[in-house]
Amino acid sequence: MRESILRRRHPQLPANASRAERGQFGEDLAVAHCRRALGYKVITRNWRYKKGEIDLVCRDADILVFIEVRSRAAEATVSGYNSVDPAKKDVLRKVYRSYLKQLLHPPKHFRFDIIDVALVENGESEVRHYKNVPLFHKHFSV
Repeated sequence: MRESILRRRHPQLPANASRAERGQFGEDLAVAHCRRALGYKVITRNWRYKKGEIDLVCRDADILVFIEVRSRAAEATVSGYNSVDPAKKDVLRKVYRSYLKQLLHPPKHFRFDIIDVALVENGESEVRHYKNVPLFHKHFSV
């Protein structure tokens, strides 16, 4: 697993933003990071299955990448990366499996990344990318 960090001046997050607005703002920053800094092609956002959701599905060359975006206040005690607990990972595995099953030609290779967005109201948010986070068992199949 490798982490990349990007600090960049972004549009400002309103001080009175709701939780949903903060999440959407963080996800928009993550999409911009995927496209500009990582060169990923964004396939879909917010794909839902039952009670679960895939925040981002991207392509990194021939690899399908499932991305969980975690937006937190910069001063939060628990980072976005560390907030993806075993229960959340179980839900994500089920949703990812469902996504892969609905594809006519599932990819040979896929992985799970986390993008942790530390939100600061003055717009100087920090985007951390954790690549190939252990989520799938080596024998995981659709």
